[in-house]
Amino acid sequence: MNIPVVTRVLEKNDAAAAENRDRFDRLGVVCVNLLGGAGCGKTALLESLLPRLKERFRLAVLEGDITTTLDAERIASLGIPAVQLTTQGGCHLTAAHVQKALASIDIENVDLLLIENVGNPICPANFALGEHFRIAVLSVSEGDDKPSKYPLLFRGTRLVVLSKLDLMPHVDFDVGRFQRDVHRVNPNVDLLETSARSGEGMDQLASWISRTVEQMSIRQCESACRS
Repeated sequence: MNIPVVTRVLEKNDAAAAENRDRFDRLGVVCVNLLGGAGCGKTALLESLLPRLKERFRLAVLEGDITTTLDAERIASLGIPAVQLTTQGGCHLTAAHVQKALASIDIENVDLLLIENVGNPICPANFALGEHFRIAVLSVSEGDDKPSKYPLLFRGTRLVVLSKLDLMPHVDFDVGRFQRDVHRVNPNVDLLETSARSGEGMDQLASWISRTVEQMSIRQCESACRS
């Protein structure tokens, strides 16, 4: 009985996401949706990553959370424009949240927009925001079985980041099993191992994002020239 309601919600969100994507393409903005569970280390990754990216790109960040502005404050302290999106109990961001937030950003002077979604490995994966690609983050402390438990999180991503490698000596995490399960769910996804605390893998992550964004920017430019 609830299927028609769910379908209408998703269709409305998809329409708003398409509007966001069209706007990003028109302005030459590449948008990345960062997904992962609460405590997986998304904000810490951004704190380590953004200083590596800001010399190359004009950046802005949208921070999704159920409440508080703590994460946006952490990003803003780096000198990066940041807007906090609070869902007031909602377990995910929607494309409409992003549309409203764009009014608070000088989006015409942004090359790369990063959206840190609400900390939840399930619901956010169902809602497109208008992003060009997704990055899924999983910490070693969450367990190596998560690709099997939450396949949608990993199926729709271009990159999977294994975070908090500095905790590896203190947890029971089988990297080989994790890698096999990720590639079973998403055979073509890239995998990177990182630690925001130690800096391990962060240069590689910055290089991967820079390379991907630059490739997309070239395609956006070629498309604009043809139209």
